[in-house]
Amino acid sequence: MPKTKFQNVIFTLLMSFVMVYAMICYNIALSTGKMENSVFLSAFNEIVIMWPVAFVLEFLVVDRLAHKLAFKFTNPEKDNPKLFVIALSSMIVCLMCPSMSLIATLLFKKAGVQFAAVWLQTTVLNFPMAFFSQIFFIGPFVRMIFERIFKNKNK
Repeated sequence: MPKTKFQNVIFTLLMSFVMVYAMICYNIALSTGKMENSVFLSAFNEIVIMWPVAFVLEFLVVDRLAHKLAFKFTNPEKDNPKLFVIALSSMIVCLMCPSMSLIATLLFKKAGVQFAAVWLQTTVLNFPMAFFSQIFFIGPFVRMIFERIFKNKNK
């Protein structure tokens, strides 16, 4: 986990890129009704918008609030450190998923008067993918990459 402000910036950049890319691919597949190789390239059209938004949102707002929420039911000094990581990751997903779904609804879905319903549907469809990919795949993968980048600097 990040120990300095610089490391936190790098960690957030990595995590937000991988999560946003995965979620864009997922949403394209949902909207087209199929997963194809072309989805992986198409995702780069949206990532130039959504990645900076996700980074700024997580770095400036969500990270601090997610830590406060995770501290309400875990104690990193007493509990297993993995429990705190899971609690923090869960809180970040709980905050980022509706926020990023809102932004995606505003930018990419022509919701019109059905805006609230489309945003709710987008959030509900995105949440399981965001949660399980963060807890079981993307979170551990990005933490492993981060630890390899900073392996000697975190001691």
